[in-house]
Amino acid sequence: MEKETVSRNFIEQIIDKDLAEGSYETICTRFPPEPNGYLHIGHAKSILLNYGIAKKYGGKFNLRFDDTNPTKEKTEFVDSILADVKWLGADFEDRLFFASNYFEQMYEAAVKLIKKGKAFVCDLSADEIREYRGTLTEPGKESPYRNRSIEENLELFENMKNGMYEDGTKVLRAKIDMASPNINMRDPVIYRVAHMTHHNTGDKWCIYPMYDFAHPIEDAIEGVTHSICTLEFEDHRPLYDWVVREVGYEHPPKQIEFAKLYLTNVVTGKRYIKKLVEQGIVDGWDDPRLVTIAALKRRGFTPESIQMFVDLCGISKSQSSVDYAMLEYCIREDLKLKRPRMMAVLDPVKLVIDNYPEDQIEYLDVEMNLENPELGMRKVPFGRELYIEREDFMENPPKKYFRLFPGNEVLLMGAYFVKCVGFEKDETGKVTEIHCTYDPETKCGTGFTGRKVKGTIHWVAAKTAVHAQVRLYENIIDETKGVYNEDGSLNLNPNSLTVLDNCLLEPAFAEAKPYDSFQFVRQGYFCVDAKDSKEDALVFNRIVSLKSSFKLPKA
Repeated sequence: MEKETVSRNFIEQIIDKDLAEGSYETICTRFPPEPNGYLHIGHAKSILLNYGIAKKYGGKFNLRFDDTNPTKEKTEFVDSILADVKWLGADFEDRLFFASNYFEQMYEAAVKLIKKGKAFVCDLSADEIREYRGTLTEPGKESPYRNRSIEENLELFENMKNGMYEDGTKVLRAKIDMASPNINMRDPVIYRVAHMTHHNTGDKWCIYPMYDFAHPIEDAIEGVTHSICTLEFEDHRPLYDWVVREVGYEHPPKQIEFAKLYLTNVVTGKRYIKKLVEQGIVDGWDDPRLVTIAALKRRGFTPESIQMFVDLCGISKSQSSVDYAMLEYCIREDLKLKRPRMMAVLDPVKLVIDNYPEDQIEYLDVEMNLENPELGMRKVPFGRELYIEREDFMENPPKKYFRLFPGNEVLLMGAYFVKCVGFEKDETGKVTEIHCTYDPETKCGTGFTGRKVKGTIHWVAAKTAVHAQVRLYENIIDETKGVYNEDGSLNLNPNSLTVLDNCLLEPAFAEAKPYDSFQFVRQGYFCVDAKDSKEDALVFNRIVSLKSSFKLPKA
């Protein structure tokens, strides 16, 4: 007997009930971003949730731009959102929509409300409307324009559409209940005058619908069955339902709210990111220190890692925060068996093997990934002159230092045992060259068992090394102080970016392309930067270090 599949979250339980009761025959979800900035990791949760539900129930998933506010919207943001949704793998097929394409239907819906006596043109200023609205404990006052005749309202609204009034002088309001305990139902504004050029409709319109009026109409037009949104819209649900009911849609969508995804010590607010971009603190909305989807992609995160992260966070009704370390855990888990483990020296110092033939280069067989033999082997050139990490040599080492120091022997990864016989310094006392001898009998892969060494270090052959810039990232926020100062400004970490210009890598890296990622031995996971990297000038971003204190909670 097959085990019955149990829905993973409360949203699926609602959908199961709706299908069982025949409320809907098929499921349609949507992701409705406003094109006023770049998407961030929180939006990824919404995208993957809506797409995942549509896919699970054999339904449809729409991408719709909620572009009803031309004051903040740009084509740049439309393009970035399209790229992000596609990269995450949320396939909207041919269902790409713009709210602005429905402006005519929204206008007609507003006229319908006026004719029903459910909407009126109001001359109160924004401040006066706010003053009349009342408080959580006191009811609002009715506008002196609330009882205008239907004929007068129709004429005024048409005049608004025809550009006869200045911005802010008139609005269209729904006529609901100024004494409602829900402030959103106290005759909300549903249209305002705004003489602005729209990115999609140009100068065709000088009145624009408000989000709370436009959104339910968009959902209803597209046949969306479940309008899944975050918890701040819970108090707006009665207005959502009122609009679709009063406008007269036969199969109204059902709004369901879930908790937002909050990450600790990160900046997601568009206002703050915009300021960081404008002040040149970051190099754009896709700076790898940010958690916009474009930034995560550029840094080297994968769609699979973000899907894993969203799955681990789960779906709930209660607000909570997730540690950024969980996101790092997910990318490590995704990459550890997929990516080659290769040698890169980030702070190089020269090592000369005095007894190795001067002009000889030999090619050693080295495993691509010790944890995944299926990735196979690669040839790594080895010669007399190498580079190693500066921290892998000490003149006067402390106890339990097993790397290179005078008289000590270590294994050069995938190669031979070498023993330090001397070193050279410059006039400042800095070590410039380390001298070793090697034992040809100790070549890796030959089965040598004569003796053991405690230390293994990585290296790069000097003659064939590829030069690269490597960028090491820390949190852009100073975690010891929290995200915000008392004045609302950001607590920035002055060490959020370290640039290393003289890094040396295996020659196989020369073939690396933008977004290719690798494990650098002992250093972490790195990705070719898609913005600044060039064929003859590679730039790598550190995605994440190798180790973390994060542990998955026990089930």
